[in-house]
Amino acid sequence: MAAEGVNPRPAAFIFIFITVALDMLALGIIIPVLPKLIESFVDGNTVRAAEMVGIFGTAWAIMQFLFSPAMGSLSDRFGRRPIVLLSNLGLGLDYILMALAPALSWLFVGRIISGITAASVATAGAYIADVSPPEKRAQNFGMLGVAFGIGFILGPAFGGILGSYSVHYPFWAAAAMSLLNFAYGLFVLPESLKPENRSPFSWAKANPLGSVKLLVSHHELWGLGLVTFLSQLAHTSLPAIYVLYAGYRYGWGPDQVGFLLAGVGVASMVVQGGLVQPIVKRIGERPALLLGLLCGCIGLTWYGTAWIGVLTWIGVPIAAFWGLFNATSQSVMSQRVSASEQGQLQGALSSVTAFAGILGPIFFAMVFARSIDPAYGFDLPGLGYWLAGALLLAAFLLAAYLTRQRHP
Repeated sequence: MAAEGVNPRPAAFIFIFITVALDMLALGIIIPVLPKLIESFVDGNTVRAAEMVGIFGTAWAIMQFLFSPAMGSLSDRFGRRPIVLLSNLGLGLDYILMALAPALSWLFVGRIISGITAASVATAGAYIADVSPPEKRAQNFGMLGVAFGIGFILGPAFGGILGSYSVHYPFWAAAAMSLLNFAYGLFVLPESLKPENRSPFSWAKANPLGSVKLLVSHHELWGLGLVTFLSQLAHTSLPAIYVLYAGYRYGWGPDQVGFLLAGVGVASMVVQGGLVQPIVKRIGERPALLLGLLCGCIGLTWYGTAWIGVLTWIGVPIAAFWGLFNATSQSVMSQRVSASEQGQLQGALSSVTAFAGILGPIFFAMVFARSIDPAYGFDLPGLGYWLAGALLLAAFLLAAYLTRQRHP
């Protein structure tokens, strides 16, 4: 069902676009250095560091899984603005805690808090649905991807440069960005959800499993939710192991990893900001969705295959078209729920994403650790990315099957 009572407000979209971009910038800054900071607490042991990165990533995702649906449901009840503001304030204070962490246990606590406060991504998706007419939702969800791209263009590059001086500096920069985002939202960000479209808070909707019931209510929602799970599971291979993978295989430091991730952000921004709409208009949502999954499969497989670092760049523009899946799948699903259920839908999708994040980091980290551990007698550092590519191939085949009748 298409959303009812939507009043498109371009200015409101611009406000949330800036908010998400700043949020992603703060997250992007710490990506090149968090694994290195963890490695510094385990005396530079790469195998041990990979295992701990997996545990940290899984713990962060568990918090996302538990709190994302509550954030989505709370935003349906009280509006999007207060949830976004509280999240930004909490993240800013948490980055300060991680910058000052004297031991690995303190850093772990910081990641737990970060997982809770970063759970408002679902609210940003609901905000986009609030202010976008159905015919522009794919385009606007693609533009939301641009906001992610901007954060991951400037963030990793800036974080890599700062991290080359000290692994603590990027955390201070991330704290400043999040607190700036809080101040920006406090004075500028408008509310997007009309009072008449608000719905009562319910623990049935707010608990992780309860929120997923919305996906079960429609066979296409459920099927695409499963495809989203496989896609997100594959995606966790990037934050879970790439920093350590590139350091081990290519001898890259935080600055080189940061510049590569910035390149990924540029390519993603070009695709999601400039190519989603014309591609969907020309070939339709179903082919665009399938093309995105196939390109992601090829790109990740290449990341695991490139035998020298510079060749990794070949996979960057290919993998960028993976973004077609995110924009088109959200557009399809958001048009099948009412205006009062958009937050619940985004919360459910965030729970699916978070559940993939629970399994993915520990899985890919352990695969990487075992693939380079001399005790196992072989050295296959790219194994994790080959498995991620296989997951996207499975997602492609499943999506092709599930959508074959609705979109012949």
